[in-house]
Amino acid sequence: MVQQTFPHTRLRRLRQSASVRQLTAETAVSVNDLIWPLFVIEGDNHQDPIASMPGVYRHTIDKLVGEAQRAVSLGINAIAIFPKIDAALKDEVGSLATDETNLVCRAVRAVRAACPGLSIICDVALDPFTSHGHDGVLQDGIIANDETVAILQQQAVAQARAGCDIIAPSDMMDGRIGAIRHALDDAGFADVLILSYAAKYASAFYGPFRDAVGAGKSLGGDGKKTYQMAPSNRQEAMREIAMDIQEGADMVMVKPGMPYLDILREAKTTFGMPTFAYQVSGEYSMLRHAVDNGLMSAEAIMEALLCFKRAGADGILTYFAPDIASHLAEESK
Repeated sequence: MVQQTFPHTRLRRLRQSASVRQLTAETAVSVNDLIWPLFVIEGDNHQDPIASMPGVYRHTIDKLVGEAQRAVSLGINAIAIFPKIDAALKDEVGSLATDETNLVCRAVRAVRAACPGLSIICDVALDPFTSHGHDGVLQDGIIANDETVAILQQQAVAQARAGCDIIAPSDMMDGRIGAIRHALDDAGFADVLILSYAAKYASAFYGPFRDAVGAGKSLGGDGKKTYQMAPSNRQEAMREIAMDIQEGADMVMVKPGMPYLDILREAKTTFGMPTFAYQVSGEYSMLRHAVDNGLMSAEAIMEALLCFKRAGADGILTYFAPDIASHLAEESK
């Protein structure tokens, strides 16, 4: 017999069966990791399919409440609400953003009444409300940072009064976290959390989202590159995150998700803060099209979420949330 000199340690032993693989898994996705982004529109008893995001809809408030109740039934702890505002209601400065009777605030009140235990996240930015689609006020063609922040303060307080639990500024204006924290505290909302889009990149992966909310499709020039981050920069992201934490952010987010896993990993390792990732619309649509057309198996969806968790995400905003929650419930039976 020929003596074989293989090593005593064979790592394949840990992969030989499903039960062993599950027993030794280093990372897992649970329903507690999921945040479901939902789109709201005016009207009654209507759902509007989003062509660029198959399987995703814009909901009137009554239908949105039904989706929120579905989230609760699936064990999802948080939803994020994004509006599509009628073009006729938009103006140069996004005046409707601070109106406590606007679409977002009415949607929050309805969801809060129906689902008191569900956490509601609201986007703080002007782009759904401005006629030009930018996240801030334009002055001579340039985004006016400080004037924009003053409006964002009012928008955040209006959302908090409506019942929003977590304010999520996504605008990338300098100093907005500290300003919003002061505004919330002064208005009696010291317990409302801030989830900062701390490292938000000027990404081409946002295309389907901009279609969904009807914003930013014809920005021209530099688009949003004068305030969202350049995809080439890593150290700048750490400075942005550090500043937002210092200003009072309770949680931070990296957006987009999978193309920026290195940023997510470094943010979690460096700061140890609750850190979230957004699997953005472009990521969703690519996966959805590939799975629906047989180019990849549906396992690719869960694999993508595992990658977020492995990189350090404490929570994931994903349009797949109800599908994943249902899948996890079936697996646990």
